[in-house]
Parts: sequence; structure tokens; C-alpha cells
Amino acid sequence: MAASTAPARAAGSADREEPLPPELARARVEFTEFLRLERGLSAHTVRAYSADVAALLEHARRMGRTELDRVDLAVLRSWLARQRSSGCARATLARRAAAARAFTGWAARSGRTDGDAGALLASPRGRRTLPSVLGKDDARSVLEAAAQAAEGGEPLALRDWALVELLYATGIRVSELCALDTADLDRGRRLLRVVGKGDKERSVPVGLPALDALEQWLAVGRPALAVAASGDAVLLGRRGGRLDVRTARRVVHRMLLAVPGAPDLGPHGLRHSAATALLEGGADLRSVQELLGHASLDTTQIYTHVSVERLKATYERAHPRA
Repeated sequence: MAASTAPARAAGSADREEPLPPELARARVEFTEFLRLERGLSAHTVRAYSADVAALLEHARRMGRTELDRVDLAVLRSWLARQRSSGCARATLARRAAAARAFTGWAARSGRTDGDAGALLASPRGRRTLPSVLGKDDARSVLEAAAQAAEGGEPLALRDWALVELLYATGIRVSELCALDTADLDRGRRLLRVVGKGDKERSVPVGLPALDALEQWLAVGRPALAVAASGDAVLLGRRGGRLDVRTARRVVHRMLLAVPGAPDLGPHGLRHSAATALLEGGADLRSVQELLGHASLDTTQIYTHVSVERLKATYERAHPRA
């Protein structure tokens, strides 16, 4: 349990003065294992939910609720109210409420409690902000700059060219890109086999420019960096191991900052840009949902708002009677 103290603080709890009561501590551990083994959630989501539940149970302990059945709706509301008063963002509160509902629902279904205390818990919806995206001209400038930097055949420049081309061409998540193995590439059909959230597989098409960058990386750049520990990873780090997501993010930021006028976006910004370009090019929403690996069409819907907002901005800038 000692290792969980830091994330619990991150979720809004104060420093612990004493450990959780045994029943609460055991429930937290078992819930985390449930998320990891049965729900198939990403490691990041499991850590976030586990930390939120640790903070909730710590709050319950401070209220004198040492048994799981006594972690009721009043405790949940008190926990969220305390965080709201300390200035937590709406999106953070919404996520923590979702974690609490997942926990109480699991406890009820598994027979650990008589009822689901979180079933009636309301939470503020996080405000959806429109994501920043690369316009087509900026995207072309970024990709051309990456290609020019790779002309000398330097391995890392070839990798970075392939990285940014693939992210923009496919709209996949950076974690999905870094997890690609050579067996996931179908070069003849120009497809990537991608394993997304919840271990769901999907096939994503790759355009010719991205495929060209990838082929040059695999033929020239990767062999120069590969070591015994490289395994089947498509993208490699400087020392030959599988490319780390944080390194990939730094690469994207650096490449965009090098192009005058381009917004400072990370890999997720390229994902937004790819989705927006597809919709503006006439792709239907369901196809974009499938390409991005969104579980819900509601998540994809935001890109229609991006397109409309850009259309309005163009109209106001160009029309004499706007």
C-alpha cells in the first residue's frame, strides 16, 4: 500500500496520518485488479481510477467510515464538494465522480455492499473545448520540413519523419504508434493493425507519403539503431529500445515549433488535425469514428464543431458583409 500514497495525494487527499482500515484497503486493491485484469483499461486509466478511489476511501476514513457499506452517497458528495471548494476543474471532478461510480458499482455487483451508493451521484460535465488543429498548409510545411531533415539519411531524422507522417496520416494515438510491431504492418494493402483502448483491434489505412517515410526508416534508419533489445518494435529510441511515448511527444513539439506559424501541438493535436481534415474532405462521421477507434460517436462529434468553427472564421475573414 505504501506505493499508492503518492497517487492518492495527486487525487486530492491530504497526507495520510494512518493507513486505511483493512476492509477499505482490501477493496481498493481488489478494485484495481478488477480494472486491470477484467476491464482491460489502459495502464494510465487504471492508475488514475485507483488513485481517485484511494483518495475517496481516505476521505471516508476521516469521516469515521471504516467499513465499505458505510461509504454511502453522503460520503461521495462530501468528497466531491471538498474538492470543488479547493478549486478542482470541472473535468477533474467529472472524472473522479466517474471513478467513484465505477467503484461503488463494482462493490455492489460483487456482493461487497448491499447497494450501489454512486448510482444517484451527479457530477458536473467537463466543458468540451474545441481542439487546436493544423491547417492543411501548416501540415504540409511541417511534413516537408521533416522530409528535408531526413534527406541526409540520419537515423533519428528518418524516424522523426516517419513518426510525424504516420501520426498525421492515420490519426492514431501516440501510444498506439509506439506500440506498433513490424508484424502490424501490411505494406501491400497499406494498412496498420492497431491495438487501442480496451485491447480493441482495428485496421487503419496509410497514405503513400507516410508509407514512403516508413519504408525509408525501416530500410535505412532502423537497422542503424537496432540492438538485441529492439525486438519487433517499429519505432526505436536513440539507444535501440522501443520508442517511449514521452520522447515521441517531445519530437512532435520540436518539429512543429521549427515551422514558423505552426501551432504548438503535441501528437494528440495531429490526431485532431487528421480527423478534421478527413471530415472537411468529405468523410462521414462513422468512418472517422472507426479510424480513430472511438467507442462512442459522441466523442467523434466534436470534430464537426471544429470544421464549423473554422468555416465561420473563414467566412468572417473573407466575406465583405460578414
